[in-house]
Amino acid sequence: MIQLLVNIDVPDLEAATKFYVDAFGLTVGRRMGSEFRELLGAAVPIYLLTKQAGSVPVPGVAARSFDRHWTPVHLDIAVPDLEAALARAVAAGARAESGITAHAWGRMVLLSDPFGNGIDLLDLTPGYDAIVER
Repeated sequence: MIQLLVNIDVPDLEAATKFYVDAFGLTVGRRMGSEFRELLGAAVPIYLLTKQAGSVPVPGVAARSFDRHWTPVHLDIAVPDLEAALARAVAAGARAESGITAHAWGRMVLLSDPFGNGIDLLDLTPGYDAIVER
């Protein structure tokens, strides 16, 4: 069996820790030096990694930017109360980038964290089974 780990590059470890704890109710697990922090409380552990803006992850790839950006891989966070989760995330520093939209599988709202990363909050009622092709 494989284990999924989520790693999020951030320019400020303390600010990122405060945001993810306050916005989503995560707790700090292991503190691994001044550049690496484990957050618990999601289905998989989340690791915050301090990376400076302008640093290059691998040759031939654009330098890190913490302006608003999007990648094909992003966080979808399923919550039991979308409105309460949205209010909590915005109070912690998230930016709401859409209103709540309805879909056959449930509802969602698009956000970004204070470091430019995209996050979708989801209410999965009735859930993805509602759109499974039979």
